[in-house]
Amino acid sequence: MMSEKPRSFMMGKLTGWLALCGVLLLMGCGDRSAYAPPPPPQVTVSEPVTQPVTDYLEFTGNTQAINTVQLKARVEGYLEQVYFKDGDRVKKGQLLFLIQQNTYEAKLKQTEAEILSQKAKLLNAQTEYARFSKLVTQKAAAQTDVDNWLYQRDAAKAAVMSAEAQRDLAKLNLSYTKVTSPFDGRIGRRLKDPGNLVGAGEATLLADVDQIDPLYVYFTINERDLLDVTQTTKESVGESIRRNIPLYLGLTNEEGYPHKGYLDFASISLNATTGTLTLRGIFPNPKGMMLPGLYARIQAPVTHEKAALLVPQVAVGYDQLGPYVLLVDSQNVVQRRAVKLGTQVKDLVVITEGLTNQDWIITNGLLQAIPGNKVTPVKEELPKAETPTPPPGGQLKKAAP
Repeated sequence: MMSEKPRSFMMGKLTGWLALCGVLLLMGCGDRSAYAPPPPPQVTVSEPVTQPVTDYLEFTGNTQAINTVQLKARVEGYLEQVYFKDGDRVKKGQLLFLIQQNTYEAKLKQTEAEILSQKAKLLNAQTEYARFSKLVTQKAAAQTDVDNWLYQRDAAKAAVMSAEAQRDLAKLNLSYTKVTSPFDGRIGRRLKDPGNLVGAGEATLLADVDQIDPLYVYFTINERDLLDVTQTTKESVGESIRRNIPLYLGLTNEEGYPHKGYLDFASISLNATTGTLTLRGIFPNPKGMMLPGLYARIQAPVTHEKAALLVPQVAVGYDQLGPYVLLVDSQNVVQRRAVKLGTQVKDLVVITEGLTNQDWIITNGLLQAIPGNKVTPVKEELPKAETPTPPPGGQLKKAAP
């Protein structure tokens, strides 16, 4: 049997070991539960792109035919023939409608016969006047006879002139029986079918013809933009029109502005109700792809090319104070910087104020970037925006009036 002393010794030693293990266990658990702050979030940063750009103004407008004519029957008669299909493209001088001609051909012959009759009377009067003038010198005729034949001669001259005028009117009326196209264009549907009486007491509408090559586009500029443009260019609206400012047009289903034209008209006064000035551009349309009435986007250059800073559109935020970007300083701390925006070029936007070309803009990870907090920046170079090239064909020449 073991003595009490050795047993107490062993129990004390065991207790010490257990206490040491407990301390070590508590120390190990304490290390695992200690709070370690997360690393700063990672964001992508880039310097602004520096490249030459041109300031543009963008507008919306509508296309309109450069010429629109309503073809009407100018003489009365039955419509005999229609020489086109509804919606055809027509040429200048092309015969479109034929109105009954026999009545007007007969009237023309009648006037020509009247001319011959009046010319015969004139010849007789001239002969008698010459004869009686000779006889009166021989005292073989009275002066009253001479005066009478002088009157007859002059009246016959007037009658010939009147008959010739009636002949010209008859020819004109006969020409009106052929209705032709006044220019190259596109004709609408016929409004009268063959066999109908037209021109009876009124000018009957037969069809409409539009000239759509080139094509007009009407749009408006507000007062503020107008004043900014005139202040920037230092020239009046009339001077700008004489300079043939280029315009670029895009339709609803087109990307960018593939059609090139020029500014050719501006209204002489602003609309007092809307505070806008009506402008007009002219664009080539050789294939007739653009029709009158289409919605059009217009881009007009305001200045010549100049160097500018550009950042991605996604890097720009907006709040009650206006547009801003988030940038990273030398301490990797996020800062909010208010900026002023300029022209948009593809996916980039021009920054006119608020940045330098040495600032690092956050372009990715914006949701994790909080002003005043640190971040881990990953630098990335921005690609330059592609400068749009003019469409083929060059500058549109002015159409002859």
